[in-house]
Amino acid sequence: MFSYILKRLLYTIPIVLSVTLVSFMLVYLAPGDPLNAIAPADAPAEVITALKAAYGLDQPIPIQYGKWLLRAVQGDLGKSIASGREVVTEVLSAVSNTLLLAGVAGLAGVLAGCILGALAGYWHGGWIDRIATVLSVIGVSVPHYWLGLVLTIIFSTKLAWFPAMGAGPGGSAEWLWDLEHMRYLVLPALTLSVIPLGIITRTVRALVADMLEQEFVIALRARGLRNTAIFRHVAKNTAPTVLAVAGLQLGYLMGGSILVETVFAWPGTGFLLNTAIFQRDIPLLQGTILVLCLFFVALNLLVDILQPLIDPRMGRA
Repeated sequence: MFSYILKRLLYTIPIVLSVTLVSFMLVYLAPGDPLNAIAPADAPAEVITALKAAYGLDQPIPIQYGKWLLRAVQGDLGKSIASGREVVTEVLSAVSNTLLLAGVAGLAGVLAGCILGALAGYWHGGWIDRIATVLSVIGVSVPHYWLGLVLTIIFSTKLAWFPAMGAGPGGSAEWLWDLEHMRYLVLPALTLSVIPLGIITRTVRALVADMLEQEFVIALRARGLRNTAIFRHVAKNTAPTVLAVAGLQLGYLMGGSILVETVFAWPGTGFLLNTAIFQRDIPLLQGTILVLCLFFVALNLLVDILQPLIDPRMGRA
């Protein structure tokens, strides 16, 4: 087990270095000049030169990357070109809000998907299976920004049950665990939850249906075990795959919530990325992408470590 974990940690090192390189270079592929956010179009040439020197944009890209990586290792992601604030401060505040939204949406989607998928797989071909199939197809097919707009029109504009925008009263970005703040979380979390709901439902349904046809399950039934005992064996054998898929879905929710957060003006990394893209704020864009990618890598590493604890056979591979 120790050697398995050590291998996974060593495999992560080149992945992290690749992530830093991609995070740094990706923003340079977009058109536009980042200095447009702080300098007028008719700014003198000496002003532009001084600004480039101040932000290190006058140096070759390999040198910029080396200095940026060295500062990033020390926890310094630079300052936002548009606002002048520390990138780390803005990113960490946004990450906490996105982690809250993705965590609630992922937990709701995974739990509902596991229950629905298990029922559909157990009664394969029945009416529960047909309902689960329809819901899973809807979950992976419907554009989620469109679903967010529809939910806003129905539950906010028409029924006035939930707020349409923001994370708290008065546009506050600071989260508090009270009923008023939770009302702001319902619609964006519900919108995001259909993503893991559809994928987990289809995954669990296929796994359970296939597992029930395995010889060991037939042998357990022949020995007279009750359905609850058989289900525990089925759940244990399907858990590693479900855990891997659920981990990927949470990572996708963290990085792919930009449209949903924009629709609901949720102050998370998606909303921050949208702002940084339109403002061409390179330090903020690089820092946000880097943190999201590192979170995704760490989440997959955690899943790789947890899987052998559920199925010890994987640790011997």
